[in-house]
Amino acid sequence: MQQIGAQPHHEAAQAPREKRRSMKLYLTPHTCALAVDVVAREMGVALELVWVDVRAKKLGDGSDLHRINPKGQVPALETDDGQVLTEAAVIIQYLCDWHGADALLPRSLDMDRYRVLEWMNFLGSELHKSFTPLFRANTPPEYRDIAIANVQRRLAWLDEVLTTRSYLHGERFTAADAHCHAIVMWAELQAIDLTRWPSLHAYLRRIEIRPSVQAARAAERAELATRAAA
Repeated sequence: MQQIGAQPHHEAAQAPREKRRSMKLYLTPHTCALAVDVVAREMGVALELVWVDVRAKKLGDGSDLHRINPKGQVPALETDDGQVLTEAAVIIQYLCDWHGADALLPRSLDMDRYRVLEWMNFLGSELHKSFTPLFRANTPPEYRDIAIANVQRRLAWLDEVLTTRSYLHGERFTAADAHCHAIVMWAELQAIDLTRWPSLHAYLRRIEIRPSVQAARAAERAELATRAAA
């Protein structure tokens, strides 16, 4: 377990929560849990990172992941009042709304909010699910080429969109960009060369220099190193 970030700087959100325990984020390297970690770091929200062996469905102490999330998946957020939220897009919305992070996710009834959520739904359904067969050991070899083609088609579309803007929703980094970065970087795990899409590649480089992203990825690397040493 590892503490990250500083205390929230929003006075309205901080006051009633000072005596409550920190929230726990259950996560695994190379998953969309990275997006939740990045968003929390962007806001300066302290989360306790609890690393999970998602294949074995085990926590570090050997307990069953299903005890936390019956779906056996990450991310899962245990809130400071003991509830558990799952699904990256929902967790991100909760964190942004609770801490008033309007720059990352605008408030209700602001059309910009729904544009950011529109992106996050696309990322969590179309792009995420396009990658899924590539991570399954039982995917037939003949289907792998089809799955890669599906991923490449969506990456090409993102590249086209990003020729006209710096981020998914204009010129400002939002929660959708944290989500996008976490998923698109799976291409590297599948030996898909992202440099073939110059606008998308430049976009990823812009995101990677953010301190929140560097810190979150460093935490992943430290966890991977710990696992390798074990």
